[in-house]
Amino acid sequence: MWASQTSLIKGFRRVLHVVPNDVSQNSLFRENIKLLSNYDFTFDICARADQLPIVIELIDSCPNVQFILDHCGVPDIKNGFYSPWAEQMKDVAKRPNVIAKISGVIAYGDADSWALSDIKPYFDHTVDVFGVDRIIWGSDSPVCNLGGGLATWVALTHNLTAEWSKYERNCFYNENAKKLWAIEGI
Repeated sequence: MWASQTSLIKGFRRVLHVVPNDVSQNSLFRENIKLLSNYDFTFDICARADQLPIVIELIDSCPNVQFILDHCGVPDIKNGFYSPWAEQMKDVAKRPNVIAKISGVIAYGDADSWALSDIKPYFDHTVDVFGVDRIIWGSDSPVCNLGGGLATWVALTHNLTAEWSKYERNCFYNENAKKLWAIEGI
């Protein structure tokens, strides 16, 4: 695979919420995803909360691939649809080859009126079910501009992690990503 010839490429991503659901259920798609494990590439999954059942099917069909579930599984924060998202996230977290990227979830709240109390349950649940060693921080810039912008997202996540230990913050903001993508020298 050409991408394995450089240390700059660590993984691939497919935005699944912009294509028909059967794309991720296609056998050729899944066989190609399975090949990523031969090169230690990760695969980011960007899918809506209502697609989590097919995300689980994809993950189960590729047990040797390291998956990253982007944006906390894109919960519908604006409409307050916590369940079944919470149960499905718990189910996703049972798969040891999945890490959750907590990124830009402010874009999924009401852009004009979300508050920390709207975001916190989704943030906390993702941390609770995946654990501090299986989460990474992400910006989702520029998409996070839909919910207030990058500076707002950074401030919010710092607020949400203010009571965490130094170890927990270091895992979330730094060490987990370095380990996941074998990043050295920083």
